[in-house]
Amino acid sequence: MLFFLHVPRTGGRTYFYCFLKKLYSSSLECPRSYDKLRFDPRKRNCRLLATHDDYSIMSKLARERTSVVTILRNPIDRVFSAYEFSVEVAARFLVHSNLTSATKTSKTVRLKKGVISTLDIWPWKYLVPWMMEDLFARRDARKRNGPPNAYGNDSYNMKEIVMPLHEFINHPVALDIIHNGATFQVAGLTNNSNIWEMHEVRHCVMTHQTLGKYVLEVAKKRLDEMLYVGLTEDHRESATMFANLVGAQVISQLGASNAATESEQGPFSGNQGNNTWPGEAQSENMTVGKLMKTYETCVTKLRSTQSKRRVNSMKRIYPTNFTKEARLLVSEPVLNQIALMNGLDVELYKHAQKIFGRQHQVMDQKPPNSTLPDRWKIMHNKSYEYMGSAWEILCLFLFIFLLFFICLYVNAKRRKSKVKI
Repeated sequence: MLFFLHVPRTGGRTYFYCFLKKLYSSSLECPRSYDKLRFDPRKRNCRLLATHDDYSIMSKLARERTSVVTILRNPIDRVFSAYEFSVEVAARFLVHSNLTSATKTSKTVRLKKGVISTLDIWPWKYLVPWMMEDLFARRDARKRNGPPNAYGNDSYNMKEIVMPLHEFINHPVALDIIHNGATFQVAGLTNNSNIWEMHEVRHCVMTHQTLGKYVLEVAKKRLDEMLYVGLTEDHRESATMFANLVGAQVISQLGASNAATESEQGPFSGNQGNNTWPGEAQSENMTVGKLMKTYETCVTKLRSTQSKRRVNSMKRIYPTNFTKEARLLVSEPVLNQIALMNGLDVELYKHAQKIFGRQHQVMDQKPPNSTLPDRWKIMHNKSYEYMGSAWEILCLFLFIFLLFFICLYVNAKRRKSKVKI
C-alpha cells in the first residue's frame, strides 16, 4: 500500500490528481475522506491512501506493507498559503447577503451525496468557517460605517476588508492548527489524530512547549523512514524524482499483479473481460517518460482551473490581492514572528532538505534498469489479510507514556517552584 501523507498547502493536490490518479484507478483507492479515515484495510484492492490524516493513521495499517510519501514546504510560505487559501475559500460565500444564508448553503453542499466539500476537509473545516464569519463581520461594518478613504497598498493588512495577517498568526485557531503543523502531522499529533490518547499528549506538548524537541525528533525519524520526501520549492525536480522513485515502482507492481491474476485465472477462465485488477488500464503501457508528460499536461490544466477560481473569489474582497509582489510588503517583524512561531517546522524542513539531497544522489548514481536500495523500495506483499503491527503500536504507546511522564515531571517541578516562592 502507498500512503500519501498530504500536508496542507504543499502542492499535494497536484501530486494526487496528476500523478497518483494516473497510476491508480478509483477502485484501487482506499475508501477515505480528508477528515477521518473510513475504510476496511482488509479490502483486497486497497492500494492507495491519500489523505490529510496525520501519521497516527498508521496504527490502522499494516506497517510492514505500507510505504509513506509526503511533501514539505518552507514553513513561512506554508503559513502565507494557509492564510490566503482560508480567505479565498471563505470569500466565495460573500455572494450571499448575510452569514446565515451562507452557512445554510454550506451545510446543504456538505450533505450532498458523493460530494466532498472543502468544509469537510481538515484543517479547512475549522479555518474556513472562522474566516467566513470574520469576512461577513467586516463587510457589515463597512456597510454601517461606509468605506474608508483609502485601503493602503498592503493586501496583508487591509483590516477593513479581511483579517490582517498579523492578527491571523496570533489567533488561538492558528496557534492550534497552523503553526508547526507539518511537524505535528508527521508526528501524528494534530487535533485530527486517529488515536484518542494523542490528543492528551498534544495538549501537554502545546502547554509545555519545551517538549516540542521530542516531537521534532519523532517527526525526523519518520521522515527518514519514508519512501519519498518532496519539496514544494523544488517542484520540477521533486516531480521528476517522484516519477522515477515512486512512479516506476507502482507501474512495475501493478503490472506484476495483473500478470499474476491472469496466470491464476488461466487464459480460458470465465468473464475474461473482468479478469484484471480494476484500474490496471491506468498503468497499461505506462512508462516514467509518459507519466511525466501526462503530469505536465495535467498540471497546466489544474493550475488554470485553480487560478480562475482564485481570481473570481478575490474579486469579492477587492482591492485585496494576494501575490508574490504583495508578500514583499509584509513587514520584517511579522516575517520573523512567523519563523519564530514555526521553529519546529523550520528544523523539520531543514531535515527534509537533507533527505531530498540523499534521494537526489541515489537517482544520479542509479544506472538504468538497476535495483533500488531497500530504503527506497515500495513495501509490497501478495497477502492482503490485514495484520496490525504490534511493534508499531507498542512504540506508539511508549512514546505517549514518555511524554506523559515528562509532562507530570514538568508540572510537579512548577508546583514545587511555586511553593518555594
